[in-house]
Amino acid sequence: MNKVIDLLNAHRSIRKFTDQTVSQEQVNRFVQAGQAAATSSFIQACTVIQVNNPEKRSSLAEWAGNQAYVKDAPVFLVFCADMHRHKISCEMHQAEMLSGFTEQFITATVDCALFAQNVAIAAESEGLGIVYIGGLRNRIDLVAESLNLPELSYPVFGMCIGHPDQNPEVKPRLPLEVVLKQDSYDDSADREIIADYDHAVREYYATRTGGQKEMTWSEQISGMLQKEARPHMLSFLQSKGFIKQ
Repeated sequence: MNKVIDLLNAHRSIRKFTDQTVSQEQVNRFVQAGQAAATSSFIQACTVIQVNNPEKRSSLAEWAGNQAYVKDAPVFLVFCADMHRHKISCEMHQAEMLSGFTEQFITATVDCALFAQNVAIAAESEGLGIVYIGGLRNRIDLVAESLNLPELSYPVFGMCIGHPDQNPEVKPRLPLEVVLKQDSYDDSADREIIADYDHAVREYYATRTGGQKEMTWSEQISGMLQKEARPHMLSFLQSKGFIKQ
């Protein structure tokens, strides 16, 4: 393998940061690296909002489920899927933008995710740590209002960036045989492979928590998927002009 693949495989979520600052020049580099990501049909549908205001940070931390690192991390970015500038582009050419298509929502969201992952890798390449904050979608209405997001834009997730003040183990991922299929979808061996993987995840959690948490991956997933998954998202997205057709 090479250094890039080694870096990718070494990813951990970092939730505790030192007081050392991250310069604006670094942030600019990371975001420019994000801009270099693949983008569907060159739509470039991601806007990043760097949140510096302490009061706003505190509110975002609360809305994200009281995640203190949202407030305390040296850098906090919010990645927004954004088709608003495309509406402006159409207006610049006296053209009516046909919006609300589910495909537009998908491509804008995928663009945003690709952009953010480039930012994450750029930050990690300079020795920093990151953690994604999907909890912003718990109160996505308040987040959007706080950030003054216009129509045809929504906050997909946040990202904390800083110098790590912890050294967690790399979390074991699913075996390649479950993820990589050849020619067609064959799950005939998946149950057995997942059962073996469950042992590795249980051991990981037990080690990480000093025995306070012993849970397998399939137990975690089955518990999570018996609960509602932010049902407010559909009405919010529709209010912003997404997923109308």
